[in-house]
Amino acid sequence: MSDHRHGEYKVQGGKLVVVDFDVTDQRIVRPSVSGDFFLEPDEALADINTALDGMSTESSHTSFAAAISAALRPDAQLFGFSADAVAVAVRRALNKATGWLDHQWQVIPPTPLPTHMHVAMDEVLTRQVGAGKRQPTLRFWEWEAPSVVIGSFQSVRNEVDPDGAERHGIIVVRRISGGGAMFMERGNAITYSLYLPQTLVDGQSFEASYEYLDAWVMASLEKVGIKAFYQPLNDIATPEGKIGGAAQKRLANGGMLHHVTMSYDIDADKMTDVLRIGKEKISDKGITSAKKRVDPLRRQTGLSREEIIAVMIRTFKDRYAAVDSGFSDEELAMARELVDTKFGTDEWLHRVP
Repeated sequence: MSDHRHGEYKVQGGKLVVVDFDVTDQRIVRPSVSGDFFLEPDEALADINTALDGMSTESSHTSFAAAISAALRPDAQLFGFSADAVAVAVRRALNKATGWLDHQWQVIPPTPLPTHMHVAMDEVLTRQVGAGKRQPTLRFWEWEAPSVVIGSFQSVRNEVDPDGAERHGIIVVRRISGGGAMFMERGNAITYSLYLPQTLVDGQSFEASYEYLDAWVMASLEKVGIKAFYQPLNDIATPEGKIGGAAQKRLANGGMLHHVTMSYDIDADKMTDVLRIGKEKISDKGITSAKKRVDPLRRQTGLSREEIIAVMIRTFKDRYAAVDSGFSDEELAMARELVDTKFGTDEWLHRVP
Protein backbone atom coordinates (compact mmCIF):
# COMPACT_ATOMS: atom_id res chain seq x y z
CA MET A 1 0.00 0.00 0.00
CA SER A 2 1.33 3.45 -0.87
CA ASP A 3 0.35 7.00 -0.01
CA HIS A 4 0.95 10.12 -2.05
CA ARG A 5 3.10 12.97 -0.75
CA HIS A 6 3.45 16.55 -1.97
CA GLY A 7 6.01 19.13 -0.85
CA GLU A 8 6.86 22.70 -1.85
CA TYR A 9 9.76 25.00 -1.06
CA LYS A 10 10.34 28.57 -2.22
CA VAL A 11 14.05 29.33 -2.30
CA GLN A 12 14.88 32.69 -0.68
CA GLY A 13 15.56 34.99 -3.61
CA GLY A 14 15.07 32.05 -5.96
CA LYS A 15 12.46 29.77 -7.42
CA LEU A 16 9.71 27.38 -6.31
CA VAL A 17 10.57 23.68 -6.07
CA VAL A 18 7.71 21.14 -5.99
CA VAL A 19 8.08 17.42 -5.28
CA ASP A 20 5.44 14.70 -5.69
CA PHE A 21 5.96 11.04 -4.91
CA ASP A 22 4.41 7.93 -3.42
CA VAL A 23 5.66 6.10 -0.35
CA THR A 24 5.75 2.29 -0.29
CA ASP A 25 7.38 0.33 2.56
CA GLN A 26 9.06 3.54 3.77
CA ARG A 27 10.63 4.11 0.36
CA ILE A 28 10.12 6.97 -2.10
CA VAL A 29 8.67 5.73 -5.40
CA ARG A 30 7.72 7.50 -8.61
CA PRO A 31 9.23 10.87 -7.62
CA SER A 32 8.50 13.88 -9.80
CA VAL A 33 10.33 17.18 -9.26
CA SER A 34 8.87 20.32 -10.87
CA GLY A 35 8.88 24.09 -10.45
CA ASP A 36 9.56 27.46 -12.06
CA PHE A 37 13.33 27.02 -11.85
CA PHE A 38 15.77 26.75 -14.75
CA LEU A 39 17.78 23.59 -15.45
CA GLU A 40 20.20 22.61 -18.18
CA PRO A 41 20.25 20.18 -19.87
CA ASP A 42 16.66 18.92 -19.81
CA GLU A 43 17.85 15.40 -19.05
CA ALA A 44 19.17 16.53 -15.66
CA LEU A 45 15.61 16.54 -14.32
CA ALA A 46 15.44 12.79 -14.87
CA ASP A 47 18.75 12.45 -12.99
CA ILE A 48 17.22 14.18 -9.96
CA ASN A 49 14.13 11.97 -10.03
CA THR A 50 16.24 8.83 -10.41
CA ALA A 51 18.38 9.84 -7.42
CA LEU A 52 15.31 10.11 -5.19
CA ASP A 53 13.63 6.93 -6.40
CA GLY A 54 13.93 4.19 -3.79
CA MET A 55 15.46 6.34 -1.04
CA SER A 56 14.35 5.71 2.52
CA THR A 57 11.81 8.13 3.94
CA GLU A 58 14.03 8.28 7.04
CA SER A 59 16.95 9.74 5.07
CA SER A 60 18.39 12.99 6.37
CA HIS A 61 18.42 16.26 4.50
CA THR A 62 22.13 15.78 3.91
CA SER A 63 21.57 12.31 2.43
CA PHE A 64 18.91 13.54 0.00
CA ALA A 65 21.04 16.49 -1.14
CA ALA A 66 24.16 14.33 -1.51
CA ALA A 67 22.30 11.71 -3.58
CA ILE A 68 20.95 14.38 -5.93
CA SER A 69 24.35 16.07 -6.32
CA ALA A 70 26.05 12.74 -7.04
CA ALA A 71 23.47 11.84 -9.71
CA LEU A 72 23.69 15.10 -11.64
CA ARG A 73 25.74 14.90 -14.82
CA PRO A 74 28.90 17.04 -14.91
CA ASP A 75 27.44 19.63 -17.29
CA ALA A 76 24.23 20.15 -15.30
CA GLN A 77 23.46 23.76 -14.37
CA LEU A 78 20.80 24.64 -11.79
CA PHE A 79 19.42 28.18 -11.76
CA GLY A 80 17.20 29.47 -8.94
CA PHE A 81 17.37 26.23 -6.95
CA SER A 82 19.79 23.57 -5.74
CA ALA A 83 20.07 20.01 -4.54
CA ASP A 84 19.52 21.36 -1.02
CA ALA A 85 16.28 23.04 -2.13
CA VAL A 86 14.97 19.75 -3.54
CA ALA A 87 15.91 18.03 -0.27
CA VAL A 88 13.89 20.60 1.70
CA ALA A 89 10.84 20.01 -0.53
CA VAL A 90 11.18 16.25 -0.05
CA ARG A 91 11.50 16.59 3.72
CA ARG A 92 8.45 18.86 3.79
CA ALA A 93 6.48 16.26 1.88
CA LEU A 94 7.49 13.76 4.56
CA ASN A 95 6.50 16.19 7.37
CA LYS A 96 10.11 16.33 8.55
CA ALA A 97 10.57 19.95 7.48
CA THR A 98 8.09 22.80 7.75
CA GLY A 99 7.50 26.34 6.53
CA TRP A 100 6.36 29.40 8.47
CA LEU A 101 2.74 29.01 7.41
CA ASP A 102 2.61 25.37 8.49
CA HIS A 103 2.35 26.64 12.09
CA GLN A 104 -0.13 28.69 14.09
CA TRP A 105 2.14 31.39 15.49
CA GLN A 106 1.54 33.25 18.72
CA VAL A 107 2.88 36.61 19.91
CA ILE A 108 3.56 37.59 23.52
CA PRO A 109 3.84 41.41 23.64
CA PRO A 110 6.42 43.19 25.86
CA THR A 111 5.84 41.80 29.35
CA PRO A 112 7.95 42.89 32.35
CA LEU A 113 9.76 40.09 34.16
CA PRO A 114 12.73 39.96 36.55
CA THR A 115 15.93 39.33 34.60
CA HIS A 116 16.38 35.80 35.95
CA MET A 117 12.81 34.99 34.89
CA HIS A 118 13.52 36.20 31.34
CA VAL A 119 16.36 33.73 30.80
CA ALA A 120 14.44 30.96 32.56
CA MET A 121 11.37 31.63 30.42
CA ASP A 122 13.49 31.19 27.30
CA GLU A 123 14.29 27.63 28.35
CA VAL A 124 10.73 26.88 29.45
CA LEU A 125 9.05 28.06 26.26
CA THR A 126 11.64 26.40 24.02
CA ARG A 127 11.01 23.09 25.78
CA GLN A 128 7.24 23.58 25.59
CA VAL A 129 7.36 24.12 21.83
CA GLY A 130 9.68 21.15 21.37
CA ALA A 131 7.31 18.97 23.37
CA GLY A 132 4.29 20.14 21.36
CA LYS A 133 2.71 21.79 24.42
CA ARG A 134 2.84 25.32 22.97
CA GLN A 135 2.50 26.69 19.47
CA PRO A 136 5.58 28.40 18.02
CA THR A 137 5.83 31.80 19.63
CA LEU A 138 7.40 35.25 19.30
CA ARG A 139 8.01 36.94 22.66
CA PHE A 140 9.14 40.51 23.32
CA TRP A 141 11.06 41.15 26.55
CA GLU A 142 10.50 44.09 28.91
CA TRP A 143 13.19 44.96 31.44
CA GLU A 144 12.56 45.67 35.11
CA ALA A 145 16.16 46.28 36.20
CA PRO A 146 19.52 47.16 34.60
CA SER A 147 21.16 43.89 33.62
CA VAL A 148 23.95 42.11 31.82
CA VAL A 149 23.07 38.83 30.11
CA ILE A 150 26.16 36.83 29.22
CA GLY A 151 26.40 33.98 26.72
CA SER A 152 26.36 30.36 27.79
CA PHE A 153 30.10 29.92 27.27
CA GLN A 154 31.39 33.26 28.51
CA SER A 155 33.32 33.90 31.72
CA VAL A 156 31.78 36.39 34.13
CA ARG A 157 35.25 37.38 35.26
CA ASN A 158 36.35 38.17 31.71
CA GLU A 159 33.14 39.91 30.58
CA VAL A 160 31.92 41.97 33.55
CA ASP A 161 33.73 44.60 35.62
CA PRO A 162 32.50 43.89 39.16
CA ASP A 163 33.10 47.44 40.39
CA GLY A 164 31.17 48.93 37.47
CA ALA A 165 28.34 46.43 37.92
CA GLU A 166 28.05 47.22 41.63
CA ARG A 167 28.27 50.96 41.04
CA HIS A 168 25.36 50.89 38.57
CA GLY A 169 23.27 48.23 40.34
CA ILE A 170 23.60 45.72 37.50
CA ILE A 171 22.10 42.23 37.71
CA VAL A 172 24.28 39.65 35.92
CA VAL A 173 22.72 36.46 34.54
CA ARG A 174 23.75 33.69 32.15
CA ARG A 175 21.49 32.52 29.30
CA ILE A 176 21.32 29.11 27.58
CA SER A 177 22.48 30.34 24.16
CA GLY A 178 25.99 31.21 23.08
CA GLY A 179 27.18 34.57 21.81
CA GLY A 180 28.27 37.73 23.57
CA ALA A 181 27.24 39.79 26.58
CA MET A 182 24.22 42.12 26.38
CA PHE A 183 23.90 45.30 28.45
CA MET A 184 20.27 46.18 29.20
CA GLU A 185 18.36 48.97 30.86
CA ARG A 186 14.65 49.65 30.75
CA GLY A 187 13.81 51.33 27.46
CA ASN A 188 17.30 51.06 25.94
CA ALA A 189 16.89 47.89 23.86
CA ILE A 190 14.45 45.80 21.86
CA THR A 191 14.79 42.13 22.70
CA TYR A 192 12.69 39.30 21.33
CA SER A 193 12.78 35.51 21.36
CA LEU A 194 11.44 33.05 18.80
CA TYR A 195 10.49 29.59 20.04
CA LEU A 196 10.13 27.19 17.13
CA PRO A 197 10.42 23.56 16.07
CA GLN A 198 13.74 22.73 14.41
CA THR A 199 11.75 21.47 11.42
CA LEU A 200 11.45 25.11 10.35
CA VAL A 201 15.19 25.31 9.65
CA ASP A 202 15.63 21.71 8.49
CA GLY A 203 18.59 21.43 6.13
CA GLN A 204 19.79 24.99 6.68
CA SER A 205 23.27 25.85 7.89
CA PHE A 206 23.49 27.71 11.19
CA GLU A 207 24.52 30.85 9.31
CA ALA A 208 21.60 30.63 6.87
CA SER A 209 19.10 30.01 9.66
CA TYR A 210 19.91 33.31 11.36
CA GLU A 211 19.02 35.38 8.32
CA TYR A 212 16.02 33.17 7.51
CA LEU A 213 14.47 33.53 10.96
CA ASP A 214 14.92 37.31 10.94
CA ALA A 215 13.59 38.05 7.44
CA TRP A 216 10.46 39.55 9.02
CA VAL A 217 12.67 41.82 11.16
CA MET A 218 14.46 43.16 8.09
CA ALA A 219 11.05 43.91 6.56
CA SER A 220 9.98 45.68 9.77
CA LEU A 221 13.11 47.81 9.87
CA GLU A 222 12.66 48.78 6.24
CA LYS A 223 9.19 50.08 7.12
CA VAL A 224 10.75 52.48 9.64
CA GLY A 225 13.38 53.64 7.16
CA ILE A 226 16.31 51.36 8.03
CA LYS A 227 18.12 49.23 5.46
CA ALA A 228 19.45 46.43 7.65
CA PHE A 229 21.50 43.38 6.75
CA TYR A 230 23.21 40.43 8.40
CA GLN A 231 26.94 40.35 9.04
CA PRO A 232 27.89 36.69 9.52
CA LEU A 233 27.46 35.03 11.81
CA ASN A 234 24.98 36.82 14.00
CA ASP A 235 25.25 40.62 13.78
CA ILE A 236 22.45 42.82 12.44
CA ALA A 237 23.87 46.00 10.95
CA THR A 238 23.11 49.06 8.84
CA PRO A 239 25.47 51.29 6.86
CA GLU A 240 25.65 53.41 10.05
CA GLY A 241 26.87 50.57 12.27
CA LYS A 242 25.78 47.52 14.24
CA ILE A 243 22.29 47.66 15.72
CA GLY A 244 22.01 44.19 17.26
CA GLY A 245 23.02 40.59 17.54
CA ALA A 246 21.32 37.19 17.55
CA ALA A 247 21.92 33.90 19.35
CA GLN A 248 20.45 30.40 19.15
CA LYS A 249 20.05 27.22 21.16
CA ARG A 250 18.70 23.89 19.88
CA LEU A 251 17.33 21.39 22.39
CA ALA A 252 17.30 17.60 22.17
CA ASN A 253 13.48 17.49 22.16
CA GLY A 254 13.30 19.37 18.83
CA GLY A 255 12.65 22.83 20.23
CA MET A 256 14.77 25.78 19.18
CA LEU A 257 15.42 29.23 20.61
CA HIS A 258 16.41 32.17 18.41
CA HIS A 259 16.66 35.53 20.11
CA VAL A 260 17.84 39.00 19.18
CA THR A 261 18.70 42.19 21.03
CA MET A 262 18.79 45.49 19.14
CA SER A 263 20.04 48.72 20.67
CA TYR A 264 17.43 51.47 20.92
CA ASP A 265 19.00 54.16 23.13
CA ILE A 266 22.06 52.72 24.83
CA ASP A 267 24.21 54.53 27.39
CA ALA A 268 27.58 53.74 25.82
CA ASP A 269 29.57 55.21 28.72
CA LYS A 270 27.77 53.05 31.26
CA MET A 271 28.03 49.99 28.98
CA THR A 272 31.81 50.29 28.73
CA ASP A 273 31.99 50.92 32.48
CA VAL A 274 30.22 47.60 33.13
CA LEU A 275 31.44 45.36 30.30
CA ARG A 276 35.05 44.43 29.64
CA ILE A 277 35.12 45.03 25.88
CA GLY A 278 38.74 44.44 24.99
CA LYS A 279 40.71 45.36 21.91
CA GLU A 280 40.63 41.77 20.62
CA LYS A 281 36.82 41.81 20.65
CA ILE A 282 36.71 44.70 18.17
CA SER A 283 39.95 43.94 16.33
CA ASP A 284 38.16 42.77 13.18
CA LYS A 285 35.53 45.54 13.17
CA GLY A 286 37.69 48.30 11.69
CA ILE A 287 37.11 50.51 14.74
CA THR A 288 39.10 51.51 17.81
CA SER A 289 36.29 52.23 20.27
CA ALA A 290 33.51 49.91 21.47
CA LYS A 291 31.27 52.97 21.80
CA LYS A 292 31.34 53.41 18.03
CA ARG A 293 30.41 49.80 17.41
CA VAL A 294 26.69 50.26 18.15
CA ASP A 295 24.40 52.79 16.46
CA PRO A 296 21.02 52.91 18.23
CA LEU A 297 17.63 52.72 16.52
CA ARG A 298 16.41 55.88 18.22
CA ARG A 299 18.98 58.01 16.41
CA GLN A 300 18.41 56.26 13.08
CA THR A 301 14.60 56.40 13.10
CA GLY A 302 13.49 59.21 15.41
CA LEU A 303 10.66 56.89 16.52
CA SER A 304 9.80 55.77 20.02
CA ARG A 305 10.73 52.25 21.08
CA GLU A 306 7.03 51.42 21.40
CA GLU A 307 6.36 52.55 17.83
CA ILE A 308 9.14 50.33 16.46
CA ILE A 309 7.93 47.31 18.42
CA ALA A 310 4.38 47.91 17.19
CA VAL A 311 5.62 47.85 13.58
CA MET A 312 7.51 44.62 14.28
CA ILE A 313 4.49 42.91 15.80
CA ARG A 314 2.20 44.05 13.01
CA THR A 315 4.66 42.84 10.35
CA PHE A 316 4.99 39.44 12.03
CA LYS A 317 1.23 39.05 12.36
CA ASP A 318 0.60 40.06 8.76
CA ARG A 319 3.22 37.66 7.37
CA TYR A 320 2.45 34.62 9.52
CA ALA A 321 -1.17 35.07 10.67
CA ALA A 322 0.00 35.17 14.29
CA VAL A 323 -2.37 35.67 17.23
CA ASP A 324 -1.89 37.23 20.67
CA SER A 325 -0.83 35.06 23.58
CA GLY A 326 0.63 35.22 27.08
CA PHE A 327 2.26 33.08 29.75
CA SER A 328 0.29 30.25 31.28
CA ASP A 329 0.31 29.72 35.05
CA GLU A 330 2.20 26.46 34.45
CA GLU A 331 4.89 28.20 32.40
CA LEU A 332 5.37 30.89 35.04
CA ALA A 333 5.69 28.22 37.74
CA MET A 334 8.20 26.26 35.66
CA ALA A 335 10.27 29.42 35.11
CA ARG A 336 10.27 30.28 38.83
CA GLU A 337 11.47 26.75 39.63
CA LEU A 338 14.28 27.08 37.08
CA VAL A 339 15.35 30.37 38.67
CA ASP A 340 15.60 28.61 42.04
CA THR A 341 17.40 25.53 40.74
CA LYS A 342 19.49 26.90 37.89
CA PHE A 343 19.49 30.48 36.66
CA GLY A 344 19.59 32.10 40.09
CA THR A 345 22.43 29.93 41.39
CA ASP A 346 26.14 30.75 41.58
CA GLU A 347 26.87 27.33 40.07
CA TRP A 348 25.14 28.30 36.82
CA LEU A 349 26.33 31.90 36.72
CA HIS A 350 29.97 30.90 37.26
CA ARG A 351 29.91 27.58 35.43
CA VAL A 352 32.65 28.94 33.16
CA PRO A 353 35.54 30.13 35.45
